[in-house]
Amino acid sequence: MNELELKYGCNPNQKPSKIYMADGSDLPITVLSGKPGYINFLDALNGWQLVKELKEATGMPAAASFKHVSPAGVAVGLPLSPVLKKIYWVEDMGELSPLACAYARARGADRMSSFGDYISLSDICDEDTAKIIKREVSDGVIAPGYTPEALDILKSKKNGNYNVILIDPEYTPLPIEKKQVYGVTFEQGRNEIKIGREVLVNRVTENKEIPEAAEIDLIISLITLKYTQSNSVCYTKNGQAIGIGAGQQSRVHCTRLAGSKADNWYLRQAPKVLELPFLDDIRRADRDNAIDVYIGEDDMDVLADGRWEQVFKEKPSVFSREEKRQWLDQLTDVSLGSDAFFPFGDNIDRAYKSGVKYVVQPGGSVRDDQVIETCNKYGMVMAFNGIRLFHH
Repeated sequence: MNELELKYGCNPNQKPSKIYMADGSDLPITVLSGKPGYINFLDALNGWQLVKELKEATGMPAAASFKHVSPAGVAVGLPLSPVLKKIYWVEDMGELSPLACAYARARGADRMSSFGDYISLSDICDEDTAKIIKREVSDGVIAPGYTPEALDILKSKKNGNYNVILIDPEYTPLPIEKKQVYGVTFEQGRNEIKIGREVLVNRVTENKEIPEAAEIDLIISLITLKYTQSNSVCYTKNGQAIGIGAGQQSRVHCTRLAGSKADNWYLRQAPKVLELPFLDDIRRADRDNAIDVYIGEDDMDVLADGRWEQVFKEKPSVFSREEKRQWLDQLTDVSLGSDAFFPFGDNIDRAYKSGVKYVVQPGGSVRDDQVIETCNKYGMVMAFNGIRLFHH
């Protein structure tokens, strides 16, 4: 099949709409269920590239949770701790396959942003992974294959209308890519740069020690940034992205946004949050929203009289700013990647507040010395990789 007609483009008024192969070849995808739309395919194809590359770089199954052409979460298939199982809402599912762990991590890092995501999987979707997908609000999934059990589960989602895409893992796109804006055709070579441990060799700080786990985290951050709308910054820890700041005009705003998401990820693991007395029949999305408000600055929106009764069995105590800072001070050994150079040391100051110890960025700013000096002040390790990873 060379082309596939879509319901509409980015918006319902944008018709006609289709995807097709300009060279006359067959599309590398097959729709197994549902009717994916224009944005679904943008998310699916960007996400597939990310997880395919991440699997090649780490040797581990990878998953991504995409929303509006940027990842909300990315992870490899490392086992989940009891606390992560709890905050990712999979503690009732027993032992999970590595691929299922990867998606639980990707989905769970920023659950607010992942609501209604498009899922990308590096490996054949198994039953464990399909069971997690089944219970979440999601638009669809793309993978290089599905077990019969997994496909049956996914096809039953949304009354049989859930979008399931099969991608040919052997497909290789042409080396030149094109797109149109306002009737003008843009052409460029595909970004085929490979990201591995060799990009971490040029360590410019006084501290040059990066343990193997942090090297993997830095690689995850860079591959994630390669498929994230620029400007972008990515915080990672223990095999997953924990905060992604995408599409900001100012780099320090990227760092702040991603840092606030990393903070939220860690605050959700605080005993005070884990012990929140939710009503038994509260819906998953309402529970996520309540936690996000509770750990934020507007906590009275969920703790005020007449509000808390809709969510909790009993009124929780306030999670004070001092308590939150004390808990966040325990977050350490976080890795941070940037898709372009840091122009000022204020990015490093903000990153330090979220436990960052390892940094990778292209370098090349006229203020590199200032940024290096700021890293040295905090005992961080920073590598210059010389690679810009803008994506638009």
